[in-house]
Amino acid sequence: MTTPPSTAKRPIGFVRPRIPTNLRQYGILAALAIIILLFQVLTNGRLLLPGNINNLIQQNAYVLILAVGMVIVIIGGHIDLSVGSVVAMVGAITAISMTQWGLPWWGAVIIALVVGALVGAWQGFWVAFVGIPAFIVTLAGMLLFRGLTLVFLSGGTINALPAEFNAIGGGWLPEVFGSIGEGRGSRDILTLVLGAVAVAALLVQQFRARAKQKRLELVTEGSLSFWSKIVIAGVAILALAWQLSGYRGTPIILVIVGLLILVFTFVLNRSVFGRHVYAIGGNLFAAQMSGVKTSWVNFFIFVNMGTLAGLAGVVTTARAGGAVASAGQSFELDAIAAVFIGGAAVTGGVGTVIGAVIGALIMGVLNMGLSILSVDAAWQQAIKGLVLLLAVAFDVLSKRRGGGR
Repeated sequence: MTTPPSTAKRPIGFVRPRIPTNLRQYGILAALAIIILLFQVLTNGRLLLPGNINNLIQQNAYVLILAVGMVIVIIGGHIDLSVGSVVAMVGAITAISMTQWGLPWWGAVIIALVVGALVGAWQGFWVAFVGIPAFIVTLAGMLLFRGLTLVFLSGGTINALPAEFNAIGGGWLPEVFGSIGEGRGSRDILTLVLGAVAVAALLVQQFRARAKQKRLELVTEGSLSFWSKIVIAGVAILALAWQLSGYRGTPIILVIVGLLILVFTFVLNRSVFGRHVYAIGGNLFAAQMSGVKTSWVNFFIFVNMGTLAGLAGVVTTARAGGAVASAGQSFELDAIAAVFIGGAAVTGGVGTVIGAVIGALIMGVLNMGLSILSVDAAWQQAIKGLVLLLAVAFDVLSKRRGGGR
């Protein structure tokens, strides 16, 4: 006689069994830490000098911005090959609007974001409502917008942009609180304060999230893992603030990128739009049957990507101090590589903003470390290609062992 399954309620104090921590995410962080330590040793400590950290942030800001948009595109099951050309075209329009149309720098920035959004709407229309695959639409866009860039610039360059505009890509926040110390040992107080505020915000966010999980009786990570994560992240933030405070303070672009990371992490994790993006990438048919307006979600995925490409165009033009026809070359490949290295799935439905940012940082550290070591540019490309291949191979093999799709 078989015993029927028990239907008794869970006893008070019942705790659901714990599942393994997200080793994939921690593995990416570990890879970044190992790469940093490796190049710190190989460069005799030059990698983490304050000036090099500042340059790492400013030189790779475009990858960070594009990766934030690209991860949403890839989670949704698409790809965007046009972002490099959009960066170049928006940069050209931005420079023209200031030098020939007489717009103030902030007006030019607004124009750039609007143009980027319109480009995204143009491509989103063909993908979402006509049904042409994103690969084809954005490949055509890559050619179209690169050609328009050459038309706008007539094969030349536009320089002599306003200093306020150039500061977006290569400037720092003013020392509103002054500095401590004297000479080369002085430290910007504002940068140190921002670092402390960032650590405090991290603590509040992590504790609130953990408390909510416990209240809902959801699975929580172990105390050791939880505290280790907080300590490592806090020390990294404070170390970054300390190093930057000894150079010229907080780069303006770091504030912009930080805000983007916060906003889009919230969008993907907490908004209806974010849940629909994951649903479409995970199982398009199921999403449609659940009532998700997939066409509109896909449309706004590309509008968002276009807007961020417009912002990257502003940052790139400001950093260079002018618009050039060759701007944005291979930017789309850098962004796509960062997203896949950061743990996004080739098939869609998987990925995080933080993972994409870590992937972009890995690419940036590789670029800077190899440059400091005077490695030939051809070998730098080969090494980055190998890193991308290994990252995607790791993702595919992990899914195969785990029985994933």
